Amino acid sequence: MPGVWLTIRRMSFERRIELARRIRELTRQAEYLEAGKAPEEKIGAALLAAEAERVYFQWGVIQVDGLLVDGKPATPSSLLAAGPEELVREAIALVKAECGLTEEERKN
Repeated sequence: MPGVWLTIRRMSFERRIELARRIRELTRQAEYLEAGKAPEEKIGAALLAAEAERVYFQWGVIQVDGLLVDGKPATPSSLLAAGPEELVREAIALVKAECGLTEEERKN
């Protein structure tokens, strides 16, 4: 979004390990449920995948500038809770890019 600045946490080796630990179990469970046939399993997989995305956002976005959410200056929490979904998805993509992992590497 024009005029909006996101500050993303910089990645170090130690931070990469910390983040990987936080999302590893979520992604494993999501992949397991995704392989199921029942609608409840598919929904569960989608929820876990969304939770992993939220972890990326919460871990990586440390500041938001140039945006109002509900008439107040945005914070990472308010952006996640009530901000434009497009911007949240863009922030998640930036965090993943900072991690330096490809989509296939994130799955493993």
